[in-house]
Amino acid sequence: FGSRGQVKKHLFSPYRHLSPMKAVIAVTGFAFASAVVPHPDRVAQVRDLQDTPGILWKASVVDRFASKAPGASKSMNGVLSDWRDALSSGVSSGKIVSFTVNESLSIPTSFDSATNWPQCAKVIGDIRDQSDCGCCWAFAGAEAASDRMCITSNAALLMPLSAQDVCFCASSDGCNGGQIDTPWDYIQSHGAVTGGQYQGSGPFGTGFCSDFSLPHCHHHGPQGDDPYPDEGTTGCPSASSPQCPSSCDSTASSDHSPFGSDKYTFSGQVASANGVAGIQQMIMSGGPVETAFTVYSDFENYDGGIYHHVSGSSVGGHAVKIVGWGEENGVNYWRIANSWNPHWGENGYFRIRFGEGGVDDSVVASSADATYSKMSPSPSPSPGPSPSSYYWWSDSETKKVVV
Repeated sequence: FGSRGQVKKHLFSPYRHLSPMKAVIAVTGFAFASAVVPHPDRVAQVRDLQDTPGILWKASVVDRFASKAPGASKSMNGVLSDWRDALSSGVSSGKIVSFTVNESLSIPTSFDSATNWPQCAKVIGDIRDQSDCGCCWAFAGAEAASDRMCITSNAALLMPLSAQDVCFCASSDGCNGGQIDTPWDYIQSHGAVTGGQYQGSGPFGTGFCSDFSLPHCHHHGPQGDDPYPDEGTTGCPSASSPQCPSSCDSTASSDHSPFGSDKYTFSGQVASANGVAGIQQMIMSGGPVETAFTVYSDFENYDGGIYHHVSGSSVGGHAVKIVGWGEENGVNYWRIANSWNPHWGENGYFRIRFGEGGVDDSVVASSADATYSKMSPSPSPSPGPSPSSYYWWSDSETKKVVV
């Protein structure tokens, strides 16, 4: 279209008799929760997405990024660009075992962990909120470990493991990013205490040792009925990492305190799977797994459907939890739990086409034969060492991460 002014003129000329907000609604079909003037490049991207033949997902101008150009989510993704290399290195060193695919095993067209293990549906469906903090790597790990702990114990250990503990004790970088194998190494070697969502929100309420201490936020996506403030605003400020917790919250019950007596761990090994069949079998054998994928700027406009990259450059890496897969109109997809609260996407989930953004390149979780149990009381933890280099990457460059 040319300059920003030309873009704005091109998009809005048929609606110049309307107010700016009504013109945006006319162009995009989306009404904003707040009176923001959208960035013309943002509106142009959404319009192009909506007009793309064969697109499998719904694109909308989102309240969180309406006033910003595509790529504004860059600071919200906290995974290293080399997560695949890190897992491969772990396998080579013997620290991580490689999941063995059973070639004779029949894999169903669709699979959902909560349906397959209904006794653990409560924890599998616990959609959390990472706030304005780049600790997706810790959330996805704590969530998948909670699921697998419940599954392997047949719901005897039905409780959420603390993202607060994992994010701020497994690595001193916390909100500044991490590797997707770090949560598993930490839980295996140090254990994780129990902990729910901010101020006891979410399906488990209060009473656990260390709930997440940073507030709920509205993340990238249409505002809809999301009651939380936008990232970066007064109600959801950009967060630096809190101290590694060493004591339980005042609301913790006697069953989940003191801190050193509420640690849960697993025996067995940390495992990694590669490729569609390997990941499917790893999920079928033990529950959800942690993965990462490259986020492109068009993902900022996701509003449901089966995501696939259409336009825009890469803006970082994001860690998430795969809970299952399915097929729709001949398109195979993963069903993934995000950590951007239940109001985002498809009730906190999104679907993504097989192979998109490296989502099924490498995943990690506890091994299928791992068993979870409470650890013997131990001293309070201290933050783990910082990984040596965290990066954002694009198609042509790498940059030092600032989350």
